[in-house]
Amino acid sequence: MTNHFTPNILLIEDDPDTAELIRETLNDHFGVDHLTHAPCVAEALEHDLISFDLVLSDMNLPDGHGLELLDKLLDRRKDLPVIMVTSESDLELATRCIRKGAYDYVVKSGDYLFTIPLIVEKNLAVWQIKVQNLHLHHELEQTLEELRIKNQQLEEAVTKLEAQASTDPLTQLANRRHIQAALERAFAEASRYNTDLAGVMIDLDGFKQLNDTLGHQEGDHLLQLMSRVLQANCRRCDIAGRYGGDEFVLIMPHTDPYIAQQVASRIKAEFVESARSTFPDFEGINLSIGIACTSLSRPASADQLVALADAALYRAKQAGKARIIVHDWPQVPRGNSPLNPASPSSNVSKPPFRGTFNDRSNPTSPSSPPRRC
Repeated sequence: MTNHFTPNILLIEDDPDTAELIRETLNDHFGVDHLTHAPCVAEALEHDLISFDLVLSDMNLPDGHGLELLDKLLDRRKDLPVIMVTSESDLELATRCIRKGAYDYVVKSGDYLFTIPLIVEKNLAVWQIKVQNLHLHHELEQTLEELRIKNQQLEEAVTKLEAQASTDPLTQLANRRHIQAALERAFAEASRYNTDLAGVMIDLDGFKQLNDTLGHQEGDHLLQLMSRVLQANCRRCDIAGRYGGDEFVLIMPHTDPYIAQQVASRIKAEFVESARSTFPDFEGINLSIGIACTSLSRPASADQLVALADAALYRAKQAGKARIIVHDWPQVPRGNSPLNPASPSSNVSKPPFRGTFNDRSNPTSPSSPPRRC
């Protein structure tokens, strides 16, 4: 320490001879005189304490007791190293000083003058370590806060990228990649618990004509309208997405063919009403819908479920568009089909089909898992 650090010390001592002896001892040890002497409490408190590295203070001063001075010093600067020097060898007093915040307690007896420089040096080293630790702790807190902010930003960026990777930018529905992954999971769950799963393929009738006549911007508006109708008719567990172009897909867990057809009819009616209100000059705007359900069509895979729904959609287009067809549903003469929303169906009984149905809102299968929808 003598080669690298010369401390600025404030000595508070009312006896001038003792003060001079301490000054000489410290000068001999540190090599330079950086000691400021104050004979009383009042004069000591006139100094700017921030300029001192350490305070040596006598316990008994003419204008105050050392404990009172210690309180005043530490009130002004909490991290100030203070060593109390006294002629009283009093363990209780020494303990009180340390508890109040003094670094050390020196008794004026024997060769105390020779030990003071070592005590000063030791306590300055302790103080420097404390200061360094405080700086390191502050830097660590800053670093941790910066890392927390960066981690939060990274998580937000990852979440945004994941959303972008799984979302169709125009409609904000699931894109084909996300639909495929979600369908695989839904099909695996339906197979495991023997519950029904409905796949619905939807195609916009009249989209190309509107797109060619009014332009792509209006075509985009129609696709977005379709997206809103789908989202309004989805449960939390359903997956709605844009399959490509003007084709949409809806995956509905725990949904039998009857419920799937009802949902499709509602989507079709709401879309047609909104589309004709938005585009009154295009009466040909409608939906063709194909449905396939695991209990009815018995697909071997998730891909086959979509393929069967797509085949039903193709049949709907071939049959004149603007209709809903369920794959593998026994057909009845046109005009009496319960799958044609435009035809009367009050006197038509529901045709039988293979498998058992679970109501969408109340699965009846004893092996069904708890509803998460």
